[in-house]
Amino acid sequence: MPLESVPCQPGSATRCARCTLHARCLPLGLALDALSSFDAIIQHPRPLKRGAALVRQGDAFTSLYVVRSGSLKQTVALEGQRDQVTHFYLPGELVGLDAIGEAHCYGSVVALESAFVCELPFTRLEDLAERVPELRGQLYRCMSRELRNDQRMMCLLSGRTADQRLASFLLGLSERFRTRGYSPYCFHLSMSRSDIGSYLGLALETVSRVLARFQEQGMLTVTGRELTVHDFEALVALAEDGVGRQAYV
Repeated sequence: MPLESVPCQPGSATRCARCTLHARCLPLGLALDALSSFDAIIQHPRPLKRGAALVRQGDAFTSLYVVRSGSLKQTVALEGQRDQVTHFYLPGELVGLDAIGEAHCYGSVVALESAFVCELPFTRLEDLAERVPELRGQLYRCMSRELRNDQRMMCLLSGRTADQRLASFLLGLSERFRTRGYSPYCFHLSMSRSDIGSYLGLALETVSRVLARFQEQGMLTVTGRELTVHDFEALVALAEDGVGRQAYV
């Protein structure tokens, strides 16, 4: 199913305590007064149509963003090469952590479907984090997860077959959907086969061929962009040679 479970309309309440993503978002565990202060720095949720850019590569870094609904992808333009997909963002995830150090956006971030994002001006977030240790700790944990994801991708792309790469990718999506309250066995692939191939270092034809093979083997079915996993254990067994399911938690 599309990731539209958090209805957001212009003028709707942006209070974090009322958001269904509160348990997966940056203010997790904040006391009521700190949560109120965090609410105060959030810009009004911004709507994005499919294909609209949230930020562009090289833009000055001013804010972090939390995906409130929908999904986005990050692409990096490389000289003399095709754009490389480097990240997919789901609800509750932070966009822009990789821009903090250099103060400019590492890649362009584009909506894969209709989406809403909450903007967090970084200077105001920094000031608040200095006064609220719990928020500072949660921000560090988000950064740590980002580093771990980068390490996981290095392992995923190193010496692994196309089947193993795609199985690991699907398991990673499954786990991310599960932690957000969605089914880990039936979910919507908002990204295209081409995007998946770019992310995994595979050709579009290879992604399509491997998905067809997985279906023939009875591990899953794909109807359009709706994917249903039938044999989760077989998918795990295929992927666990090097990078196990726990790498995605």
